Amino acid sequence: MNQSLSGRKPRAVHYLGVLVLFIGVSLGLGTVVPRPFFTSVPALAGDQSDAKQARNVLMLSSAIHTDLALPVDAELIERFAFLAADGLDPGLEGAEYIIVGWGGRSFYIETPTWSDLKPVPVFKALTIDRSVMHVSLAGEIDPGHPSVSPLYLDADAYERLVASVLASFTLGADAAPVVLVDAGYGDYDRFYEAEGWFNAIAGCNVWTARMLRRSGLKTGWWTPLPVLLTSSLGLHNHVTASGYSPVAR
Repeated sequence: MNQSLSGRKPRAVHYLGVLVLFIGVSLGLGTVVPRPFFTSVPALAGDQSDAKQARNVLMLSSAIHTDLALPVDAELIERFAFLAADGLDPGLEGAEYIIVGWGGRSFYIETPTWSDLKPVPVFKALTIDRSVMHVSLAGEIDPGHPSVSPLYLDADAYERLVASVLASFTLGADAAPVVLVDAGYGDYDRFYEAEGWFNAIAGCNVWTARMLRRSGLKTGWWTPLPVLLTSSLGLHNHVTASGYSPVAR
């Protein structure tokens, strides 16, 4: 019996080592292999009737999550007018950015800080969960902060990004995004029903990467962590004085 158990232990260690190696190689290749492999900007329907200027969008990163900060102007206020009906006025004085992110419903809503961490939301995040969009308002953001990645998008690229973000909201019978009542961290944010299902493999940072590819930026093939997404942006795009730019190398 002891010999049998001792024989199983090295085998288990071997399999664990293979798994760790596989994950490491997958993360490495997922960062260095560009997506799309060839330059290709997908078409996405949107209102492009008005002349638009180039914009500086910000990607905000934490240890495990990324958001996109869209600069507030009259056009963006109009596009996000549904927020006002839900008590979050995008034209609020002092609001300079609308911050949007996608994530798992249980973990996202129930874990505003690490001190709020609970087993059930973690379990759902590691398996599968329904998704939500989180929208908040922010004032001035320092583009030079280590957690901020500036993205310089021309008019068409910016339009594709905004249209893709809006397409991530689930619409109700009135063709407006469906707000989750009594869900939020404070007075300046709201949660909404979102398209798609969340899991650890296709999580919030994979959504952010997809939004950026819609704009014309290249990302790594699979970037489930913020540091991998940020690294891939630097590898596969031009870096200008204004930030990462969706111009093919």
